Amino acid sequence: MTAAQADLQAEFLEMPEGLRIDRPEVADGAALWRIAKDSGTLDLNSSYSYLLWCRDFAGTSAVVRAGSDGRPVGFLTAYLRPDRPHTLLVWQVAVDSAHRGQGLAARLLDSVTARTVKEHAVTTVETTITPGNTASERLFTTYARRHGAAVEREVLFDARQFPDGPHDPEVLYRIGPLAF
Repeated sequence: MTAAQADLQAEFLEMPEGLRIDRPEVADGAALWRIAKDSGTLDLNSSYSYLLWCRDFAGTSAVVRAGSDGRPVGFLTAYLRPDRPHTLLVWQVAVDSAHRGQGLAARLLDSVTARTVKEHAVTTVETTITPGNTASERLFTTYARRHGAAVEREVLFDARQFPDGPHDPEVLYRIGPLAF
């Protein structure tokens, strides 16, 4: 890792006043569902799935908490791929509209990655992005640059594979190897 990359990583792990990154708890599930719903861009999963996510994948996910009550204002959900245990698949990233523009998504991504590199020797990050989602494209390509990693792209799921009506294709972004 270069000195410039180390400086960028340090910047993204530092949090704005009154905010902190934490592991999600089951009690956070409803807030994660609301943030995803209000995002207007994410595929909204059932509220039940967010509760399960906070229980079963808390170790590879994170929330941004605000204020003295610690209410979630952003989240990142991810899991280790069973057939590739050194690959972290980022499922969803969202930040409440009142807290956007502070780099919280990048901080969540760096925080979860740093934790999973340390705890699980993660070397690669994957995510899927629908064409035209420029915010996510920017988030993950700048993340790759910050960590000195290459980005490979390929269509993972074609639009015709979705049984529930029109859906854009999901493009797999594979980022690695990571320099931490």
